[in-house]
Amino acid sequence: MPQLYDENACKKATNLSINSDLLSKSRSLKINLSATLEHALEDELRKYERSNWLENNKKAINELNKLANSNGLFSDAYRDF
Repeated sequence: MPQLYDENACKKATNLSINSDLLSKSRSLKINLSATLEHALEDELRKYERSNWLENNKKAINELNKLANSNGLFSDAYRDF
């Protein structure tokens, strides 16, 4: 699976606006804000990339599904479910 982004790229400071109560409660729990944001952004990027891939390959996927529906799969004889 191709890498979504360069995990070794340098860190860059940025300014964000966040709900003050959310920030206060997160800090009181010692939640690492930078790591949490990176994980959330990675999840969003992964969702976008998946959606984009599916859209770009929609025609091929549909054609393969038609082919499998009309001819079956080579593994059909081995499936026991």
